[in-house]
Amino acid sequence: MKNLHMSSIVLTDSMSAASKRLFWPLQSIGWFGYFILHFTTAMGDGKPLHYVSVSLSVAACGFAVTSLLRLGYRRLWGLSVPQMTAAAIALLVLTTLVQMKLYVTIAFSYCDDCRIRSIFGYLWYFTSTLYILLSWSGLYFGIKFALQLQQQKEAALRAQNAAHAAQIKMLRYQLNPHFLFNTLNAISTLVLDDKRDTAYRMVASLSAFLRRSLDSDPEQPVALAQEVEALNLYLGIEQVRFGDRLQMIVDIEPAARDALVPSLILQPLIENAIKYAVSKREEGGCIELIGRLDGDMLDLHLRDDGPGFAEAEPTADGHAPVGLANTRERLRILYGERQQLNIRNRESGGVDVHIRLPFATARKA
Repeated sequence: MKNLHMSSIVLTDSMSAASKRLFWPLQSIGWFGYFILHFTTAMGDGKPLHYVSVSLSVAACGFAVTSLLRLGYRRLWGLSVPQMTAAAIALLVLTTLVQMKLYVTIAFSYCDDCRIRSIFGYLWYFTSTLYILLSWSGLYFGIKFALQLQQQKEAALRAQNAAHAAQIKMLRYQLNPHFLFNTLNAISTLVLDDKRDTAYRMVASLSAFLRRSLDSDPEQPVALAQEVEALNLYLGIEQVRFGDRLQMIVDIEPAARDALVPSLILQPLIENAIKYAVSKREEGGCIELIGRLDGDMLDLHLRDDGPGFAEAEPTADGHAPVGLANTRERLRILYGERQQLNIRNRESGGVDVHIRLPFATARKA
């Protein structure tokens, strides 16, 4: 995940560098074309050959003015669309007045007959200059938005790849030898105790759990109700191992059951809760999953009544809990800043893992 994040930064930086490299050639070609058009039009109107200095000066002023206008537009990029639109219009009008003033000054210095003698003359100069700068602005924002769209497509591809990588990591974590050993050992114990019906049910639960994990598509979100069904398959296995020591309470309001969540997003969190809050205590523990809607957000709470969580406390291999790290990274890549994953110790004892995601259903998605 860290390598993926670094590649994301490198890609964004390269896109920004490509944008800068693209601007100056287009800027030069565009204003050189304006110079050619302005000069040939003047020749068609009977202007002398040395009028080329006026055309060249006007084009050079346009090049400089729009280069400064670009700096102004860049500062607007982080604003909302209404704010950006209003500020861009103000900058465009101001730049038009500046360019018109430069144009008129240069033209007047060439010939006295070019002086404007009515308000309509000023209006014509303003309108023609505005048309040129408006066309320039349209190209600027069009190219800018096209590059942004390209970045969004790249981000979507990175999110899909991250989902694949996250599922592979989670499956490796779920199917670690410790988990399989405990499960198979429980099955063999049931067989030796002549509890074959229970053993068969446990084998069936393990088979269904493995099939569900391997068949799930990490690129497609699932309804929260389906995610709970997948959890029940896993809990069916653990219930045989722990018996009454493992209690699970699911409290999800009806409106939240259709909410779309990433597939298998709760699985590693449940495993952590069982590992740290249930298996280490002789009396076992209770895990509670709560789902509520808060406006356009989905709130999920996974709570236990175990000894609590110390973020600095490493696992037996000296690393932070794998499932928690995978879940945090996957949510960050899929939802960016629109998600939260917070962990706190409850006053009554145990841990509360709070996940907050944008609410969407299959009909809204």
